[in-house]
Amino acid sequence: PIEFLNCSEPVDLNGNETAKKELGHGCLKYGGERYEDVELTGVICEVLEGIECFGNRTFIKDGFPCIKYNGHYFVTTLIYSVLLGFLGMDRFCLGLTGTAVGKLLTLGGVGIWWIVDVVLLVNGMLKPEDDSNWVPYY
Repeated sequence: PIEFLNCSEPVDLNGNETAKKELGHGCLKYGGERYEDVELTGVICEVLEGIECFGNRTFIKDGFPCIKYNGHYFVTTLIYSVLLGFLGMDRFCLGLTGTAVGKLLTLGGVGIWWIVDVVLLVNGMLKPEDDSNWVPYY
């Protein structure tokens, strides 16, 4: 069972298909909007000390999703966007500091940019700068 294993994070191959063929596992891309878009890969797992096992104690286990979370919550960002979007707080939260400063100096593009960002966020077109996935918990 997975409770008795210590597994590493999926290896980021940055789209290098040759490295994936050589290594046998790893992520070509991270994330995806839909379940079908998320790539599954194998990771290196090691059996915990004190657990008796037959065979190798270190092996590759398949079925791990290529997803990374960096603490970006959708609901929190949406609240920032609605309440403080005219100050660029939503873009600061997502790591888009260049456009956030522009939004702050223009007071949300005199309100237009503010409304556009709320719509973009709800439609899934405004995402974190580091291309991480939204954390699924509130």
